[in-house]
Order: sequence, then C-alpha cells, then structure tokens
Amino acid sequence: MVAHYLEFERPIADLEAKIEELSKLSETAGPGAFDAEIEALRTRAQELRRDAYSNLDAWQKTQVARHPDRPHFVDYCATLIEEFQELRGDRAFGDDQAIIGGLGRFRGRPVVVMGHEKGRDTVTRVKHNFGYSRPEGYRKAIRLMELAERFKLPVVSFIDTAGAYPGIASEERGVAEAIARSTEACLMLGVPNVAIVTGEGGSGGAIAIAGANRVLILEHAIYSVIAPEGANSILWRGARTGADAAKAMKITAQDLLGVKIVDRVIPEPPGGAHSDPETAMATVGDVLEEELSGLEGLSADELRKRRADRFYAIGRSGLQ
Repeated sequence: MVAHYLEFERPIADLEAKIEELSKLSETAGPGAFDAEIEALRTRAQELRRDAYSNLDAWQKTQVARHPDRPHFVDYCATLIEEFQELRGDRAFGDDQAIIGGLGRFRGRPVVVMGHEKGRDTVTRVKHNFGYSRPEGYRKAIRLMELAERFKLPVVSFIDTAGAYPGIASEERGVAEAIARSTEACLMLGVPNVAIVTGEGGSGGAIAIAGANRVLILEHAIYSVIAPEGANSILWRGARTGADAAKAMKITAQDLLGVKIVDRVIPEPPGGAHSDPETAMATVGDVLEEELSGLEGLSADELRKRRADRFYAIGRSGLQ
C-alpha cells in the first residue's frame, strides 16, 4: 500500500524514499551493504516524526484527524469487540451504514457499541456515505440505546464524522429531529456510556451519539461545531483560510480538555494513530476498560446526574 504523507511530513517522506531506494540497492549489492546507512536514515526519520508530531498546530491536527489511514470504527470493532453482532435498521425507514452498531463483548464485558464509519476506498466510502449519517442512522442509534437500557448494558460510541448528511432527502426525513432525539437518548440513559472521538467530531452529527458520562478524545483528533473550512466560509466569506479558522475555534484535544468539553486525552503513538494502528487501538482499549470500570455500580439516577453535571460544567473553568 502506498503511504499517504501530509504536507508537513514531506521531509519524512524524502527520508523514507531514500530508505526504500537503499533497500532495493542492497538486494543487488549483497547482504549488509547499506545496513548502516539505512539504520541511520531510519533513526533520523523517527526523530523527525517525533519532533513534527510534538509541535502540531490546529490545522495540522485537523489534517491528521482526517488521515485516511487512521483506524476506523470497523478496525476498533474488529480489534476490541468480540462476538460482535451487528444490528441494522431503524424500524422506520431503512438502514444507514454511516453509523454501525450492535452487541458484543469488550474484554469479556457485554456492551452495546456503535460508531461512525467513513469507509476506506471508493466502494466503502460510497457504502458508508463518507461517514455522513442520515436520520435513519440516528434512529438506529436510539434503538440501540433503548436496547442497552432494557438489558442494562453499557454503551460505547466511536465518533468520526464531519457532520450529519445535509442533503434534501435527509432534511425531508427529519434529520434535525433525529439528532435531537438521539442526543436526548444519550443524556437520559440509565446505564454507563463512554464516547471516544477518534478522528473528526463534527457538529450535531457527532454529539448525537456523544452525550456520554465520559467523553474521551485521541491526542490528534478534533471536535468542533463546524469544519474549519465551513467556519471560514460563514464568518469571513472565504477571505481567510481553514487554518485560520482552526486556530480561532480551539478544536484540538488539548484546547477542548481545558474547557471541559472532553474529559480525557488518549495519547497516540509518535507519528499519529495511522503510523501504528495496533498500538493506538490497544491504548484506546486500555483507557476504555478503565473508564467503564469507574462507572460500574452507579445507579441510573447517579449516572444521569453525573452526565448532567459534566455538560453543565463545560466552559465554566474560564469563568471562575
């Protein structure tokens, strides 16, 4: 598979191209001919990657959050959820594959799990509508949460969408109402729920399944009311850039933690989750297990109170 490099990764791309070139030359020159040079280049590439990812600005983090090779919901589900049984349809219109959900076991614990899926190639991106859910996707989410309530199962949500689908058919079928009811279902759950922003957390399309007791975010993910490009278009009529908007909007994990929009930042491997998906997903699993354990044994009323308290606290740290 051809590696996908972001603009700020060009120096790393050049080094890795040289590594590949030397590796091919060593096949003809004999074993060990360029081992020292290759090892030195690999060390340098690792240093550049570590330095670059320790100093990302808001726009660079936006690019990383959208990286096509980051783990998607189907990857997290396959890695972390055993005996996954997908449940389809909203029992009203149809099945929306932009949100996938069902039953499974997370490290032996029965859970209801759901998440946005963007797809990875042309066929799957069309199938999953690039992660833009229609009303039936959120109504499916409500159905899953009602199932979790009935059988006293915790709910785990993986967030990765630029927003809900704004097309005519989506509006005709009541996307705003579906988002509102899904958000309400999250907030009123009598069982623990944990949401993890793994890539993009966009607008109501994200919060519709992220009104959780604990909202976590990966180190290089973003969470915002609108995409930076959209904010630039609306606020400045396109006179500035998405990078300017990203900086002004405070959409990075670190900014969000400061105003209590998220509760915890999950570290990513050097080079981002896409550079080492297995390690990234294992880390998410460890943090998720810890968070679910912390919510065990709480009554339905206590869970609702804690959830209300966390959302009422958003932004208050800056008002003290």
